[in-house]
Amino acid sequence: MTFTPTKLAGCFIIDPTIINDGRGYFMESFNENKFEAGTGKRVHFVQDNQSFSAKGVLRGLHYQTGEHAQAKLVRVLKGEVLDVAVDIRPGSKTYGQHVAVVLSGENQRQLYVPRGFAHGFLVLSETAVFFYKCDNFYNKESEGGIIYNDTAIGIDWGMGEEDFIISEKDTVLPNLQNSRAAW
Repeated sequence: MTFTPTKLAGCFIIDPTIINDGRGYFMESFNENKFEAGTGKRVHFVQDNQSFSAKGVLRGLHYQTGEHAQAKLVRVLKGEVLDVAVDIRPGSKTYGQHVAVVLSGENQRQLYVPRGFAHGFLVLSETAVFFYKCDNFYNKESEGGIIYNDTAIGIDWGMGEEDFIISEKDTVLPNLQNSRAAW
């Protein structure tokens, strides 16, 4: 596995070592010891989530607050998405900045999104199966969110908004300035 730090401290792009042969391929998608050596972080994942979405579905930007904050290790099993992490840690040098990474079933790339980040993705392929591990359990009362098109963050989703499919809940999220504090 290769761990590449992003411009946002604590957020990493992870490229697995893929062993291909005539039968297909094999890869480790997670190894606790390699993860800790590559990121300097010890994590204990307690919940796995999976979603299926069609092209243009935009989910996010979501996060959990306070003691229920979650770190996530995200990847795409099938299809392709633009995955985005936004630093919302109070006092962070990169507060309000984001990274965007194309994750696909083909490249097998993963993104580690630490606690204190909002997260979202846009499906670029006809469909996508998105999978992620969380280090804390979901808690409805601790939900937070930021509108996907906040100009202060300036995410280029690479697709026209007229093609987005967004839940009603996500269309009324506040901008970063008016969102719930991460903690």
